[in-house]
Amino acid sequence: MRRGASPGNAGDLSRAVQARLAEDSGAAARTREFVFTQADFEKIRQLIYKHAGISLAPVKQDMVYSRLARRLRARGDTTFAEYLGRLERDPAEWETFVNSLTTNLTSFFRESHHFDILADHLRKHSSARPLRIWCSAASTGEEPYSIAITACEALRTTSPSVEIWASDIDTNVLAHGQQGVYALERIQRLSRERVERFFLRGRGEREGFVRVRPELQKLVRFKRINLLEPNWGLQGPFDAIFCRNVMIYFDKPTQYQILKRFVPLMKHDGLLFAGHSESFMHAADLLRSRGRTVYERVDASST
Repeated sequence: MRRGASPGNAGDLSRAVQARLAEDSGAAARTREFVFTQADFEKIRQLIYKHAGISLAPVKQDMVYSRLARRLRARGDTTFAEYLGRLERDPAEWETFVNSLTTNLTSFFRESHHFDILADHLRKHSSARPLRIWCSAASTGEEPYSIAITACEALRTTSPSVEIWASDIDTNVLAHGQQGVYALERIQRLSRERVERFFLRGRGEREGFVRVRPELQKLVRFKRINLLEPNWGLQGPFDAIFCRNVMIYFDKPTQYQILKRFVPLMKHDGLLFAGHSESFMHAADLLRSRGRTVYERVDASST
């Protein structure tokens, strides 16, 4: 409390601040290009949860407006209510709707300790052919290609017996990953040796970009998968599943149901890699932690 301020004055100050924030929020709403009501936002929250399992916090309202306003402009709608009505009539727009609201933050060798653990795991199980890995939130491809590079280095060959499935709900980012083309700044943290071995530098119009070498691309298969859909269209078993920085967008019951479906797809000694801020303690009957956000089946033999 400010020195000399009475409790009553502090309460008045708090109410004044709240009123100002409400006024600012109202002013922001009035300056928006499209009408976007609280009811519109709540409807969008319900739809994205139902179709993608994503729980949008109330603080995401401005983000939702910003991303979907582009769709309103593209489709010629004048209000969010009009756009939401379009969703009911136009199934093709659903895919773009989901793509617009998903987040695709990624980089090569993000959370690098996971790839050291993966390399050791692949070396220990190199007699199993082929080694199979599923990257369940592939985004623009940096993660599955990091897995492919790890396999090549761990097994000391550019054509290892490895099968990598890369999936995502967003078809736009999957298309990017399939192309395997990246701006130079995306690989600036990689060693020169890795860049020269696994990437081709662009020339002419492609200067400033690199392309993943064909032999690396052959190891990765891209496929659209919505983790909430009843049939993923993938057969196990997998030596490793990467599901990193995805579960944070789902509530605990949804997380549990997805993890319950992962377990039968994992080899008995397979690994599940999670994001640095994710914990699966609520699924202790399914998975146990090996530390550093790496999990194994509860029925796996301790090593």
